Amino acid sequence: MLKRIVVFIVVTIALVPAAAAAQSTHLLIVVGLSGDPEHGELFQKWGTTLADTATDKLGVAKENVTLLSGDRATRDEVTKAFGALATSAGEDDTVMIVLFGHGTFANKVAKFNLKGPDMTPDDFATLVKRVRSKRVVFVDTASASGPFVESLSGAGRVIVTATRTGAEQYATLFGGPFVEAFTTEAADADRNGRVSVLEAFEYARRQVEAAYQREGLMQTEHALLDDNGDREGSMNPGPQAKDGQSAAVLSLGSTRHEAAPANEKLRALHAERQALERRIESLKLLKSGMDPDKYAAELEKLATELAVTSRQIREAEGGK
Repeated sequence: MLKRIVVFIVVTIALVPAAAAAQSTHLLIVVGLSGDPEHGELFQKWGTTLADTATDKLGVAKENVTLLSGDRATRDEVTKAFGALATSAGEDDTVMIVLFGHGTFANKVAKFNLKGPDMTPDDFATLVKRVRSKRVVFVDTASASGPFVESLSGAGRVIVTATRTGAEQYATLFGGPFVEAFTTEAADADRNGRVSVLEAFEYARRQVEAAYQREGLMQTEHALLDDNGDREGSMNPGPQAKDGQSAAVLSLGSTRHEAAPANEKLRALHAERQALERRIESLKLLKSGMDPDKYAAELEKLATELAVTSRQIREAEGGK
C-alpha cells in the first residue's frame, strides 16, 4: 500500500557558485546499506533523485556525476570514484560528496556501511586529500556520522553530519529534508534565489526537530556543520558564528522551481501534498521508536489525507 501512496520528494540541485559553469561541478553520491528494505527504498530514492535532477534539470555534465548504489556501493568502487575526482576536478571546481545509508559505531570507530568492507572516517579522509578542489562539501546523512567531522575537517571544506556523536545510531531523517531544501523557497532564507549549504542545513535541522515533536518522540539525531577546520562541528552554525561563515557563502546553485500553478487554490493543494509526502517519509523513518498502533493509525491518517489531496489536484487540473 505504501508503495502506491508515498510520493517521494524531487530535488533540484546545482553544485556550483552562481557564476560557475556546469562543467566545474562534480558530484559523487554513495547509497550504502540500509539495515532493512523500507529504509533502503528511501535512501535509494534520495540518491537517485539527486543524481537525475543534477543532470536532467540543471545541466551538470553526466560524466561529472557518479552514483554508487547496490552492487556498486563498495569500498573498491568508492576508491575508484575518488581517483576519478582526483584526476578530473581542478582546484577551482566544486566537489560534493553525499552519503545516504546506515552507519555504525563500535570500539570508538564510526563506519559507513557498504556491501563488503565498511569505510571509516579516516578512510574517507585519505581519499578526500587526493582531491585538488578548494571547495569540497562532504555530507554524511547516515546514523553515527558525527565522528566524520573530526577526521574530515580542514581548510576549504564544509562537513555536514546527521548526528553529533557516534552514539546516535538510529536511522536518521536528515537526508530527506537536506535534499528537499534545494527545491523549496522556505529554505532560501535571504531570498536571493540560491540555497547555501548553511541554509540547507538549517532547513533540514528544523524539519527533523518538527518531525520528532509531531510524534512526541525524544530526538535521537542532532546534525553538525563544520567549516572552519577546527575539527569541531556546531549544531547552531550561522554567518557570524564559529561555524557557518563559509557555508553561508557557498551556494549550491540557483533554485529552479517548476512553474507554480497560476490558480491560488491549486498552488495551496500542491503545497499541502508536498507537506503530507514529507510527513509520511519522516514517519516511516521514525517507525522503530514508535508504538506500533500509533504508527499504524498515524500512517493511515496521513495516507488518507494524501489520497484525498491528490484527487482534489487531479480534479482541479481537469482530471489529468
